[in-house]
Amino acid sequence: MKTPQKAISQLITQKEILEELKELGVGAGMILEVHASLSAFGYVCGGAQTVVNALIEAVGYSGTLLMAMQCSDNTEPSAWENPPIERHLIKAVREQMPAFNKKESDTRGMGAIVENLRRREGIVISHHPNCAYVAWGKYAKLLCNHQSLHFPLSEESPAARLYELKGSVLLMGVDYTRCTALHLAEYRSEIRPVILRGAAVELEGKRMWKKYLDLDIDSEIFNKAGKRLEEKGFVKKGKAGMADLKLFKADAAIDEAVRYFAKEHPYARYLQPTLF
Repeated sequence: MKTPQKAISQLITQKEILEELKELGVGAGMILEVHASLSAFGYVCGGAQTVVNALIEAVGYSGTLLMAMQCSDNTEPSAWENPPIERHLIKAVREQMPAFNKKESDTRGMGAIVENLRRREGIVISHHPNCAYVAWGKYAKLLCNHQSLHFPLSEESPAARLYELKGSVLLMGVDYTRCTALHLAEYRSEIRPVILRGAAVELEGKRMWKKYLDLDIDSEIFNKAGKRLEEKGFVKKGKAGMADLKLFKADAAIDEAVRYFAKEHPYARYLQPTLF
């Protein structure tokens, strides 16, 4: 016999989410990188579709939404940790992992809200086997039309275009470790060693395992950087349902994070690179 689940005692609607977004400062024409957890809201009437509808209505057709849609299964298997893979299987992964496909490749741990945006008409997806982005709206092509295979979250990335376009970042029920834009600050502060990564890609109609250079990025320090942003008044806060909302300008946050990373982690740049 199944244990009865607790009855839903409250919910949030698209109209209510939209009202909270407007109160926070999200408006028509904004370019917005969004990181969100559906479960953080409590019960949303309509689920991820409702949240995405509210975001689209908030920024309008003159605005743009940007979300990270990382395909973390399509990565160098020798570096896997959660879970790790036995060494004798590494070769099979490199040989058999399907090539990245914008429509078909699975994301991992990115959430229902990203997947809902990915299914929308008119979206644009950047072409990177591991660190792709999905964008909707006026500047979707500009944000996602070119993302370098090497160092994919640096100057040739949607995050760098977001910075140049004076866009903003919205966190909905998640902490700063989910903020992909802050990885640009890691690159600019030069605190990370270079490593070699790999992924399955399709080149000239053929599937192959491609190695590429990147930094050994780590978002664990982002919460400390986020606390500093809040202390300096960069962050506007609100709430939608049970989800905490945080809104801040991408360029100001990245510039401040660069200063913080360089000051608090000055010796990280001298670490030896990790190669496999």
